[in-house]
Amino acid sequence: MKIIADKNIHFVDQAFKQFGDVELIPTTEFKNDVIKNADVIIVRSEVKVNQKLLDGSNVKFVGTSTIGTDHIDLNYLQKQNIGFANAPGSNSNSVAEYVVAALLELQEKYDIDLNKKSIGVVGIGNCGSKVVKYTKALGMNVVQNDPPLKRLTGNPNFVPLDELMNCDIITLHVPLTYDGEDRTYHLFDRSRIFKMKSGSILINTSRGAVVETTALKDALSSGHLLTAVIDVWENEPNIDSELLEKVFIGTPHIAGYSLDGKVNAIKMVYQAACKYFNQKIIWDPSPELQKTKWLGRLKSEVVVDIKTSLNQIIKNNYDILEDHEKMEMLCKLPKSQQGLYFMTLRTNYPIRREFFNTNVRIRKEQSELKNILEALNFKVVMLD
Repeated sequence: MKIIADKNIHFVDQAFKQFGDVELIPTTEFKNDVIKNADVIIVRSEVKVNQKLLDGSNVKFVGTSTIGTDHIDLNYLQKQNIGFANAPGSNSNSVAEYVVAALLELQEKYDIDLNKKSIGVVGIGNCGSKVVKYTKALGMNVVQNDPPLKRLTGNPNFVPLDELMNCDIITLHVPLTYDGEDRTYHLFDRSRIFKMKSGSILINTSRGAVVETTALKDALSSGHLLTAVIDVWENEPNIDSELLEKVFIGTPHIAGYSLDGKVNAIKMVYQAACKYFNQKIIWDPSPELQKTKWLGRLKSEVVVDIKTSLNQIIKNNYDILEDHEKMEMLCKLPKSQQGLYFMTLRTNYPIRREFFNTNVRIRKEQSELKNILEALNFKVVMLD
C-alpha cells in the first residue's frame, strides 16, 4: 500500500511501514492531486478531509492523530465506505497537566490560595475527568457539569451549568458541536460569560469556538473577569491578537502536545488501521520513547527541599509561561504573518514529557507534598 502522512506526526513512518511505502509530506501539501494515489492518509487537525480532498482518489482509510473530528467530513467518509480512526483520550493527560501548570501560575501571579478556591469543570470526559482528579489533589472545591453524562448515568455530581457560575475558576473540556440540545458552539457567549462570578477566571483548552471571542474581550476589558488562560482560538491559525494581549496565558493550541500524548495518538490510529486491514499489531513505540532525551534544563529526576514549591517541580516538566512568551511575539508581527507564526509554533513545538516520567526525591516530613505529587502521577522517592 501507499501511505501518505503528515511529516510532523511523531513516529508515523515507523508505525505504518509494515503496510507499505510511507511518504511524509508537509501539512500544507495535502491536496487532491498529491494524495489521489494513496491508500491511506494520516493527517493532523489543520487538514480538512472532505470531498474536495478525496474526490476520485484511491484512499481507503483516513487517520487523524487528534481527539477532535471537526476537520473531518465523517458523513462523506461513510458514504464512500472509507475507514476512519481518530485518537480520543490520547492526549487527555497532557491537557490536564497543562491546566495544573496554569493554575499554579495563576496562584503565584494573583496571590490565589487554590485550596480555598472553587473550580467548575465543564465536560467530564477523558480530559475533564483527569482535571477533576488533579484539581481535587490541589485541594480545590470541584463542581462538575456534563449534561449528556448526567442523562446517561443520573450521577448527582453533575450539576446544571448555572450552578458553576459562582465558581472562582471555570475550565472547559467539551467537543465543538453546532446543533442538538448539547450544542457547544459559543456555549460561553456574552450572556454566559457575564453570568460568571465577577473577578473569576476562564480557562479554555477545548475548541476556540466554544467561547465567543468578542464577548470574552469585553469581559476582560471591563474587569468582569480577572483574567483568562486560552490555548484554543476562533479562526485558527488567524487568531484575534487583541484577545491574546488581554489574557494572562495564551498558547498556540498545544495543551495536548506532550510527546507522550502524541505517541499515544499515532499508536491508537495505527492499531485501528491494523484492525481495518486485518494486519497483525507489530509496532511498539515504548523503546523509542525511552531513548528520547529531554532538551535543555528538563530533568527526569529532581531533588526538592523544604523551600521548593509545587510550581517549581511542575516547571521542571513544563514551564507554561515559556509557551506564552513565544506566543506573545505574534502580536508584534503584521497581520499577514501571524497565522504562519501560529502554525510554526505548533509545528516546531519542543519535547515535553508528562509528569509520570519524572522521579521526585523528597524528605519524609514532606508527606503532604508527596500525596499531591503522587496524585499528579509523579514517581516519588522518599529520602532518609
